[in-house]
Amino acid sequence: MEFLTLYGLFLAKTVTVVVAIGAVLLLMVGLRQRRRRRKGEIQITDLGKHYREMQREMQLARMGEAEQRIWHKRYKKQEKSESKLARARAKNGEKAPLKSCLYVLDFKGSMDAGEVGSLREEISAVLAVAKPEDEVLLRLESPGGVVHGYGLAASQLQRLRGKGIRLTVAVDKVAASGGYMIACVADRIVAAPFAIIGSIGVVAQIPNFNRLLKRNDIDMELHTAGAYKRTLTLFGENSAEGREKFQQDLNETHELFKQFVHEMRPSLDIEAVATGEHWYGSQAKENGLVDGIGTSDDLLIAEMSNHEVIKVQYAIRKRLLSRFTDSAALSIEQRLVYWWQRSNKPQL
Repeated sequence: MEFLTLYGLFLAKTVTVVVAIGAVLLLMVGLRQRRRRRKGEIQITDLGKHYREMQREMQLARMGEAEQRIWHKRYKKQEKSESKLARARAKNGEKAPLKSCLYVLDFKGSMDAGEVGSLREEISAVLAVAKPEDEVLLRLESPGGVVHGYGLAASQLQRLRGKGIRLTVAVDKVAASGGYMIACVADRIVAAPFAIIGSIGVVAQIPNFNRLLKRNDIDMELHTAGAYKRTLTLFGENSAEGREKFQQDLNETHELFKQFVHEMRPSLDIEAVATGEHWYGSQAKENGLVDGIGTSDDLLIAEMSNHEVIKVQYAIRKRLLSRFTDSAALSIEQRLVYWWQRSNKPQL
């Protein structure tokens, strides 16, 4: 009995200590979260430096040990000389000659174009420091989505045009529908040979369960103020007039889409390409939808000799639970897209 009493006291003390430690940790985490009021932060990566380091590693891998020792001595000597020259310039008040900068942004668009928030922050950061001789490269991947979301994304890119900053869009995989709406804002569009380009059209579809409800004696009431507040519904009985208005709205949206593309690319035969069809990169160039054929990697490497190449990314802080749910949702989305592409697209 005495043993049980002592054991109970020991257990109570242990639990008390654990709870106290947990409370302190929670308090510290809470204070840390309060300090981090911003949802995200701008992250800068020197892609030119990364590429040069990779290049050096590959060169060294092909050398023998003796050659590597000689190379390291020469490299350290060169670094020392450059550092000495930089200090002398700084001492004399001289500024080192600066290259123009190529800012690299990434936009991988989802259906709702939710990534436009990060794009807004990245463009604002670039415009805060960009000079007229600087350029922006947007690596774009998007099959399109909601009109208002992609319209806002295109408007964000127009901010660069408005400030006279040259914009190049590189499409390695797909820029279709809303994705092409974004791409056409660029001064130059470069696409990989088999990237999917175009699909200048509008589509909308909704299921209707009205007959199912009727068979089960379920009434659905919909009250509106305004003749066209609702045209087609999920559960009500759709009318010919409602369908006609719905189609009219789609046609008007399509016209606005065509006007926007034509405004951005006046030389394009808009009536010939605004049929909702898509083309592969090489075909898109023949139709005037893109200006060049190549990959984003080729563009970056080609520009490294003339520009400082800096990647700008707005990284949003996420809680652990959000990271887990986002990862699960992404896996499901990728699987659905895979099966859709497998059933609807030609395979190689």
